[in-house]
Amino acid sequence: MGYDEGVSTNALAGMHHLNPSRVGGTLGTLFGGWHVVWSTLIAIGFAQPIVDFVLWVHMLSNPYVVQPFSFTTAVTLVIVTTFIGYAVGYIFALIWNRAHRGA
Repeated sequence: MGYDEGVSTNALAGMHHLNPSRVGGTLGTLFGGWHVVWSTLIAIGFAQPIVDFVLWVHMLSNPYVVQPFSFTTAVTLVIVTTFIGYAVGYIFALIWNRAHRGA
C-alpha cells in the first residue's frame, strides 16, 4: 500500500507549489515563537542552567553568561528573528517553486 493510494494526481501535483507568504509566515512564527520562549526563560532565571547543560552534554566549557532580562532587548530579538524567519521561508519557497516548475 503506497503513501499516495487514494490521493488524486491533482492533489499530489499541487504539493509542488509553495505559497511564499505562508511559508514565510510559518517560519517567522516558529523563529519568533522560539525566541519568545527563550526570552521568557531569561526573565524567569532558567536560561543560564539550560545553556550550561546544553554545552555540558556537548562536552564544551561554557564561556557564555546570560545577561539580566531587558524587555526592550527581548522585543527586539523577537521582531528581528521573526523577520529573518519570514525572509528565510519566503526565499526558500521561491527557490522551491523555481526548482519544481513544470514538475
